[in-house]
Amino acid sequence: MTEFTNTVIFAGAGPGDPELITVKGQHALEKADIVIYAGSLVPETVLKWTRPGTTLLNSSSMHLEEIIDAMEKGYNEGKRVLRLHSGDPSLYGATFEQMAELQKKSIPFKLIPGVTAAFAAAASMGIEYTLPEVSQTLILTRMAGRTPVPETESLESLASHKTSMAIYLSMSMVDDVAKILEKAYGKYATCAVAFRVSQPDEKIIFTSIEELQESVKKENITRQALIIVGKVLDVRSSERNHKSKLYDKDFAHGYRGTGNSD
Repeated sequence: MTEFTNTVIFAGAGPGDPELITVKGQHALEKADIVIYAGSLVPETVLKWTRPGTTLLNSSSMHLEEIIDAMEKGYNEGKRVLRLHSGDPSLYGATFEQMAELQKKSIPFKLIPGVTAAFAAAASMGIEYTLPEVSQTLILTRMAGRTPVPETESLESLASHKTSMAIYLSMSMVDDVAKILEKAYGKYATCAVAFRVSQPDEKIIFTSIEELQESVKKENITRQALIIVGKVLDVRSSERNHKSKLYDKDFAHGYRGTGNSD
């Protein structure tokens, strides 16, 4: 169980479906006196786990100092404070700066992980990002925009590996994304756009990189979506001959022996 006494909790709300929050995250919401949630990304349906009378603060219109002030005030009053982020707090959550401010004030905190949208998208599509002999690497990244990225982590550099890749926070630059992906994967390669995965209005669009811009424009998707690319998208369920060694009857490991040691 999560220890809430004299501790600010950061929790991941998951991709949107209130049942995709972790059990520990749900319990934290049920106990919280104050919930500061990222209202632009966390659906209010997730807040159904809170108790009647819980103070709910939508941080979409708050700046960092206001958020920290609310946390500090609640903490000093002996309230159980929960900071609720979308997906997983460790990924594009802007949590580090909040935790740094709490440390300055000697306010303890703990984190509860969550399900990020890339994994909810894989579940909806019925794919495995790390398919044997196709791809064993998944890159989670974003385009440089108002928030810069290190030069060594540019989309051009990462795309050159041609691995499975989920691109966050880049829908407003989809034209540039498409040009970069086309150079690495080819214009006929399959890509997917996952919009508001796990939520009632979820859309999963399969298209080619060549037609990515037009497909997004046609569906009027401008935000809250991932762009997913990689050879795993071209492997249909009826054609899945790429089997792992783990369950191969002739593959020995620490929990299962075999007559063939090769």
